[in-house]
Amino acid sequence: MRITIDPEQIAKTFSKFSANSSLQESAQLFAQGLPIAEMIKAFAMSESVLRAFAAFESMYPHGNLERGILEKVILRVSQLHECQFCINSHQTIMEKLGINTEVSADMGHTPRERLALRFAELVTRDSNRVPDEFFLELTTAFTESEIVELTFLIGFITMLNRFNNALQIRYRGEFKDVQVC
Repeated sequence: MRITIDPEQIAKTFSKFSANSSLQESAQLFAQGLPIAEMIKAFAMSESVLRAFAAFESMYPHGNLERGILEKVILRVSQLHECQFCINSHQTIMEKLGINTEVSADMGHTPRERLALRFAELVTRDSNRVPDEFFLELTTAFTESEIVELTFLIGFITMLNRFNNALQIRYRGEFKDVQVC
């Protein structure tokens, strides 16, 4: 990681948010006195950044979209951005939840998952060029509210991928021995 972590600062900041559902895996580690995930450590160096991430709990994992869609979209966007942390941490989470970690084309996905993955790829590659015909197809399977949530998810994960890549944040298997909900 490119920044120096202050363990006292992390403990002080993270303890204020440890009940947040978006932080549940790291909270389990924190409660056991084990190191929390590097991304969360970096966030905890700034209380305002951790607070902004913690607000994500209203969509993840408790949003309006099915958990399979959330995880598959996160994984696919992270693959396109080559984010080691997000790819590997979400593969661990998906395996623990029994969600297929294969996110290419038609690998046994539901119709909604296929559309969400295609939308994620289109938006990630060039959000100015999502074809109108595809967007119309998307509206047959998703409500406008769900499309807004899906689009926000894609953008938010893109920001997290960029954050992790720029700071060289890595996943080291921290979530392998924690419960995932």
